[in-house]
Amino acid sequence: MRALLVEDDTTIADFVVRGLREAGLVVDHAVDGEAGLTAATTQPYDVAIVDLMLPKRDGLSLIEGLRRRGVTTPVLILSARRSVDDRVRGLQTGGDDYLTKPFAFAELLARVQALIRRATRTPEPTTLTVEDVTLDLLSRRVTRAGKPIDLRPREFTLLEYLMRNQGNVVSKTMILSHVWEYNFDPQTNIVDVLVSRLREKIDRPFEKKLLHTVRGVGYVLRP
Repeated sequence: MRALLVEDDTTIADFVVRGLREAGLVVDHAVDGEAGLTAATTQPYDVAIVDLMLPKRDGLSLIEGLRRRGVTTPVLILSARRSVDDRVRGLQTGGDDYLTKPFAFAELLARVQALIRRATRTPEPTTLTVEDVTLDLLSRRVTRAGKPIDLRPREFTLLEYLMRNQGNVVSKTMILSHVWEYNFDPQTNIVDVLVSRLREKIDRPFEKKLLHTVRGVGYVLRP
C-alpha cells in the first residue's frame, strides 16, 4: 500500500512517515500544497493524508483540485481546527475523514487503514490471536485461556500493537509513536511502566510467558 503525506511541519511529518513505514506502507512526503497536488495527480496512491495549513496551496484547495481532476484517492485531513464547521467544510470539499491535532498515531493508523479498506473493500479481521490470548477489536475484550483480562485503554492499544507484530521486536520509540501522541517526551520511562503493567496481567498468572524483553532493543510477543 502507498500513502502520500502532505505536511509542512517537519516534526509531525517525521513522526507520521516513520510510523506508517513501520506499519508496512510505502510513504511519499510533500512539504507544500503545490507539491502535494502534483504528486497526487501524477502517481497512484491508496490514501493521502493532507494538512489544511500548507504553504503555496492550502489543503482544501489541494483536495478541490484533486476532485476536479477526477482523482478519487481517499483523503484524511489533518488540522488543528476543531470546530464542527471546519470539519464539515473539509468533508464537503472532498475529504473522507478528519483528524484534529494533536493526535495519537494509533488513531491515525486506524483511520488510514479504514480508508484503504473502504476503497479496496478488503475485510479486516475483528479478532487477533496469539497462543491462547484472544483480543476482540469490536467488543475490546481480551481473554487468555478463556479467562477475561481487564485492560486499560493504553494497555489494550499496546497489546493490539504487539499482537499485530507478533514475533517481531518493537522498540520503545515505536511503542511511543503508536500509543502516545507525537509530542510525548521520549526520555520518559512510561513505556517500561506500561509494559510492566501489561505483563502483570497477561503473563504473571500463567505458566507460559509470552511478553519478552530484548535487552537494548525493545519487546516482543511470541508463543
